[in-house]
Amino acid sequence: MKKSDALKLKLASKVIHVGGEADKETGAVMPPIYQTTTYAQKSPGVHQGYEYSRSHNPTRTRLEENLASLENCKYALVTSSGVSAEALIMHSLKPGSTIVCGDDVYGGTYRLFTTVFHEFHQFIFIDTTDKVLVEKTLKENNVDLMWIETPTNPMLKITDLKSISTIAKKYKVKTVVDNTFMSPIFQNPTSFGIDVVLHSMTKFINGHSDVVGGCITLNSKKDYEKLWKLQNSIGPTQSPFDSWLVLRGIKTLNIRMKAHEKNAIEIAKYLEGHSKIEKVIYPGLKSHPQHKLAKKQMTGFGGMITFFLKGDIKKSKKFLSSVKIFSLAESLGGVESLIEHPAIMTHASIPKKVREEIGIHDNLIRISVGIEDIDDLLKDLECALNKV
Repeated sequence: MKKSDALKLKLASKVIHVGGEADKETGAVMPPIYQTTTYAQKSPGVHQGYEYSRSHNPTRTRLEENLASLENCKYALVTSSGVSAEALIMHSLKPGSTIVCGDDVYGGTYRLFTTVFHEFHQFIFIDTTDKVLVEKTLKENNVDLMWIETPTNPMLKITDLKSISTIAKKYKVKTVVDNTFMSPIFQNPTSFGIDVVLHSMTKFINGHSDVVGGCITLNSKKDYEKLWKLQNSIGPTQSPFDSWLVLRGIKTLNIRMKAHEKNAIEIAKYLEGHSKIEKVIYPGLKSHPQHKLAKKQMTGFGGMITFFLKGDIKKSKKFLSSVKIFSLAESLGGVESLIEHPAIMTHASIPKKVREEIGIHDNLIRISVGIEDIDDLLKDLECALNKV
């Protein structure tokens, strides 16, 4: 299939065919890994588009083509981690820039902004779901960039992307959305006017907990070229082998996301009706305060659930130590179900006072629902809850 034809396909077909064209040399249906650092030139400076694999690599190029198509973008950059993708964006801003960031974001993002880039930029953390507050903040400050997670991590708050994009454009502020939780299957931020989309490919995009990686997708050629220049100079590129693994994993992204969601809906309903659970947060539940927005903005509700156990830190630890199928581990988005305690694990770098202000208490549990048999997952949770 020609590249131009592949780009016209629907999502379920794009994940398989864009960047997955047969190898031109051999006709191999599964393209080989270009596990090389350098490339022969016909004469000095005359080459086939590849000189050195830090700059470009054919395997990585295929993955970037795939990702750009999934997010309806012209360009994509693949990096060595999600945080390195974030760092590239921060480096691309002029020194002294002002960034408005959601107050409930991944702990690693908060740590990067407040302990590394705070020396170069000013950060203002606000609730991006509050449109009045967003406009007030942009109006009163000379803001350069707005950083959004939706749904947020771990409180699963949902930002109205179309409204926020409109406000940001009014004040000539660029927007970035971390789309890790939804993946391109369930949400496409650029469709609502967002400028840049970021993913930790470690999570749902790769989906097998065996690769660390990140990506940036966008439509501005100028911004893409600046980011590529920074990546080539600083060096956080993804290896050919890891790029190949992600290409392999992404082929099942469409069916995996739907399987994650199917299980998550059942588990969320089960937890919501359990006497030992104080509260469940999941966009697919009618009890979620932004359920209607989720239905409007997303094509699926995802595989992430946050809930509050009735009890203290002691009971939380007892529950988490009692699960057997769920793995007590950081990260998310793999085919296997993971469970964790944000206050101690993924968001430990956020000061306790700040954590509690945004709702991350000691009885909060986060689940990344896998694609195992739902009966096994429910039984595992029931047995663990019985021990609390």
